[in-house]
Amino acid sequence: MSDVTTLYFSTPPVARTVATAVFLASVGVYTGMLDIYGFIFHYQMLLKFPPAIHRLITSFLITSRDLGVLFDTYFIYTYLSQIEKGNAKFPRKEDLIWYLMFVSGVIVLVNQLFTGSVLYLHALLIAACYTATQDQRGMQAHFYVVTVPAQLMPWCMLLAQLLFAGWGSFMLGLTGIFAAHLHDFLTRIYPEFGRGPNLIPTPWFLSWILQTPRINNTGFGTSYAPPADSSGRGGPLPDSWRTKGPGRRLG
Repeated sequence: MSDVTTLYFSTPPVARTVATAVFLASVGVYTGMLDIYGFIFHYQMLLKFPPAIHRLITSFLITSRDLGVLFDTYFIYTYLSQIEKGNAKFPRKEDLIWYLMFVSGVIVLVNQLFTGSVLYLHALLIAACYTATQDQRGMQAHFYVVTVPAQLMPWCMLLAQLLFAGWGSFMLGLTGIFAAHLHDFLTRIYPEFGRGPNLIPTPWFLSWILQTPRINNTGFGTSYAPPADSSGRGGPLPDSWRTKGPGRRLG
């Protein structure tokens, strides 16, 4: 059991947290323990009192039915962990969190305006796939039993949604590609090729929230680091013994 716990906490924290929330919420809904109505989002729910702001998050937590619970959880973890561990655009956790906030916001806005969808995990999944594979050009990836260029993976997933889930699911996935490409344009393409600034930099408050100088994450858990003594003194002797006195010459 301790080995499983160690393995779990050694995984990328953002990807781990999102995948765990997706799996638990979906299992709760499809086993009847939770009502799916509590997870859907419509803009009118923000006009109630109190506004249902939490639905902006919960609407991204529900997978497809049956084996979709496992596959969707696996894919969202896989692509987010690839972004978190190996993508130069996201050197810090707050950069990935800001990416998720921006992309999710665009997905919600576009779907509320054009498609009427109320659950958005598949759009976020394709967005994460699009972002992860942009730095894998020239590499090969496996889509079921077919080997394709890595950068075509999001389009293959989009085609699969059209074939197996219909036009509505296809349009939902398309909003994910739009959101991911918009983020890539504003943070990489325009600054590199248009010689402009990053138009959506990571907000400073995310860095401030995530700063935890007394907690050190390790591969085996967390450790507490007490604040250092500002005087620079240390050792096992009491303070009264370490104070400087007038001094006496011996001998």
